[in-house]
Amino acid sequence: MFHISSNSQAEDLAASECLLLLDNGTESRLLGLVEHIKEHALFMFMHRRMAITGSDVTLQKIIPISYDFSVVEVSSPEELAVVGADTRLRVTFLNEEIEFKLPFGSHTRLFLSEVNRAWCDVCEQYPKSPKFDWLTKYQKSAKGPGSLPSIAASTGKIAKRGNGEGEPCRLSVGGAAAHGHTACGSLDLFSPQCQRGLKEMSDAGGLIERSHSADTRGHKEDKHTNSSTDKARGEGAHENSQERVKGEGRNELVRLSKHTVSNKAQMLTMPQFGLRDTLIKCELLKNEDAYTHIENFSFFLGTYNVNGQTPKESLRSWLGCTPQPPDLYCIGFQELDLSKEVFFFNDTPKEQEWMKAVSEGLHSDAKYALVKLVRLVGIMLLFYVKKEHAEHISDMEAETVGTGIMGRMGNKGAVSVRFRFHNSDVCVVNAHLAAHVEEYERRNQDYRDICSRMLFRQLDPTLSPLTIMKHSIVLWLGDLNYRISDLEVDHVKDLIMKKDFETLHNHDQLKRQMDEEAVFVDFLEGEIEFQPTYKYDMGSDKWDTSEKCRVPAWCDRILWKGKNITQRHYRSHMTLRTSDHKPVSSLLEIGIKVVNEVSYKRTLEDVVRSLDKLENECIPSVCLSKSEFHFKDVKFMQHRAETLTLHNDGQVPCKFEFIKKLDEPAYCKPWLTANPSRGFLAQGDSVDIDLELFVNRSTAPELNSGQQQLEDILIVHLERGKDFFISISGSYLPSCFGSSIHTLCQLKEPIQDMPLETIRELSLMSTSETNSPDTEKALDIPKELWMMVDHLYRNASKQEDLFQQPGLRSEFEEIRDCLDTGMPDTLPGSNHSVAEALLLFLDALPEPVIPFSFYQQCLECCFTSGQCKMIISMLPQCHKNVFNYVTAFLRELLKNSAHNRLDVNILATIFAALLIRSPTKQDIMEKRKTQEFFQHFLVQETH
Repeated sequence: MFHISSNSQAEDLAASECLLLLDNGTESRLLGLVEHIKEHALFMFMHRRMAITGSDVTLQKIIPISYDFSVVEVSSPEELAVVGADTRLRVTFLNEEIEFKLPFGSHTRLFLSEVNRAWCDVCEQYPKSPKFDWLTKYQKSAKGPGSLPSIAASTGKIAKRGNGEGEPCRLSVGGAAAHGHTACGSLDLFSPQCQRGLKEMSDAGGLIERSHSADTRGHKEDKHTNSSTDKARGEGAHENSQERVKGEGRNELVRLSKHTVSNKAQMLTMPQFGLRDTLIKCELLKNEDAYTHIENFSFFLGTYNVNGQTPKESLRSWLGCTPQPPDLYCIGFQELDLSKEVFFFNDTPKEQEWMKAVSEGLHSDAKYALVKLVRLVGIMLLFYVKKEHAEHISDMEAETVGTGIMGRMGNKGAVSVRFRFHNSDVCVVNAHLAAHVEEYERRNQDYRDICSRMLFRQLDPTLSPLTIMKHSIVLWLGDLNYRISDLEVDHVKDLIMKKDFETLHNHDQLKRQMDEEAVFVDFLEGEIEFQPTYKYDMGSDKWDTSEKCRVPAWCDRILWKGKNITQRHYRSHMTLRTSDHKPVSSLLEIGIKVVNEVSYKRTLEDVVRSLDKLENECIPSVCLSKSEFHFKDVKFMQHRAETLTLHNDGQVPCKFEFIKKLDEPAYCKPWLTANPSRGFLAQGDSVDIDLELFVNRSTAPELNSGQQQLEDILIVHLERGKDFFISISGSYLPSCFGSSIHTLCQLKEPIQDMPLETIRELSLMSTSETNSPDTEKALDIPKELWMMVDHLYRNASKQEDLFQQPGLRSEFEEIRDCLDTGMPDTLPGSNHSVAEALLLFLDALPEPVIPFSFYQQCLECCFTSGQCKMIISMLPQCHKNVFNYVTAFLRELLKNSAHNRLDVNILATIFAALLIRSPTKQDIMEKRKTQEFFQHFLVQETH
């Protein structure tokens, strides 16, 4: 989000990164949607590649959203053919037009929906015109010609533009008529308020026109009817696009211009379809075998940890190794870039370099479309399909999950795409799990985190997100980092020389963990008949000769889950020597459900006839397994779950949903979720609903202080039926995590040894009350903080990757219990687990170490060391003590940076986000300023 002005009433609603399309190329821009008393404008900012301070970001242009504003999608047919391609938009205001490219994904859809909502506000106010007086203060800030067209010119009339001959105008968002392009599908033109405003404006001036021409003719004619300025811009961008497309093998692609039979299920999930269509969809899925048949397609899966290197050799020997060209490619990379810049800014030129290398390395006997690229720091997944299959890809979504420190950092984790191919749901995951031989439990935890946190939004936003395991086909690849255990390095190399891979595989950690069903339950992996792919000396086929002399291991793996899957090859590619890993490939032949149109139509008619008979005859009915649930002794960040079973005992299918109670924002309290929260039950079917309870940093403070209790009532509503009430209760064990510094300094005993009423009274006492002469002297800092910092100071000052490698969740739970109960006397767990517990402690403070009231001052004086120290001197005494204690410890760690590999930038990035938190959502500029502020206290004694 963009913070416009500290004393302005303007509110920043949404923001998006984009590319500005110019005649001679593209430039990166930031777009912010800003509101001021029901008036909206788009603010366009220029920025340096690595924006750190306010001077790195410059307001370039302001575009008022008035009757003279419009936004339309102008993606070319080639771009439309690529499912998951970026969104290309033309924004028009008065006589000025600008074209942008916004990245594919849910963030762009949300941004565009906010723009749509802003336009609907304009419609609702008709015939009143927005004045935009508030924008004049920003005119001096905006750079470049035409930064802010005359406000008066944009508010006094309704724009009505005719189209050139042969230039159809389709329904578009905004008042300035769009030139022959379809409106972006993300903009909700069918919302009631927008329709009402459009109708009034149409009656007044014929603002919106509809095309009577075919879509394809509109696109063809559009090329000849643009103005000369548009043509120059369009051709320049198009030539640049064509050159890039040619290099990637994406030319001559098929445009997906209509719904095909294979994605009718997608249509039925759209919000405008009600219960009847949901019933039809469910019945169609139950009878899917009647109108589909299995057809085999070849999927090429590849994984390569490139160790931060740039491409130095052709990838054809890896990607083009199959006799026949595969139908689909899913190519995963890890450690694409190891620089600190990509870790902090998630920006790397190596993305384009490796994408180009892949495009040039694909099988030469076919032409492929790049469907999607998704990247998290150094983890990247590329998805290509043969051009003739592009129209059969639908329901495309991409997501990422970081499993680094505190579950946020993206140096480890996964990227994933899900899609429907014909009538089969496919999910592809590229993962990079925790390193080091002994950390197999951490790898198991990473796997479980990815499975639980990788959530894909559905087309119908009212439906619960899809998890990885909800797909019928799951393909999992990556550097899973499982090693060889219990064998010395020489023994391992001897077995490799003898090609005794079976004996070696018996000592493989992944095999052992799968055999124990700790991870990848129901997944399969082909027989390994190639030597380990890690670790080699760079540029050679020699095993690691460094001082560490790592034991060879099969780190790079490919697994699958689903029916009708046959593996045709599973191999490594020894000829590629760019990295210390060798790439791996697997060719899978997968049976995909393909729809027969005649059978589909016949089945649909049968389903509709049967539902007609049932409709209005029966009232839906369900029975519940139980209506009361009690969760005993709940702890901070401890996942608890109970199962509620709904059984449809009625005569008709039914639709259920947990609904909100009167005057409440959600159907349940924030510490509770029901999964799924809505759904559909065929007659006689049952569904298990997980009632999940989880207390996190947001909900712990009020539970610790006794201001809230674990109590809630859930309402299950049946469409056309009755409501059911479910009672939820529980007892919460107070924790130092989520308690305030002020409260903890008053507690000289473990928090769970204190009466709940005492904790409540202390949490409500002001600083002046606790400092009175009658009050017992408080601790200088919380004893729990001292225990963690002292443990790390004594045991982990030279620990490699401290605060960068996550700990184990099971060990965190032991550390939490030790701090809350005082037993045992010393902290359990590894150094990494204690370090992560310290970060979680600071993150869970309801009032950060630097209180919210000082936040703005920190931003304003972040570049001046003396003023920064002055702010710290004004903090409440206990907060000041904690700040000084933590920074002194971090300076001690920096003295051992040769061993722990920490530096000022790393520590400032991690700790500034915890110690100097914003009371509202923090934008990227504010993050940079808080880091600048904190760095003054890390370097002051190192010179």
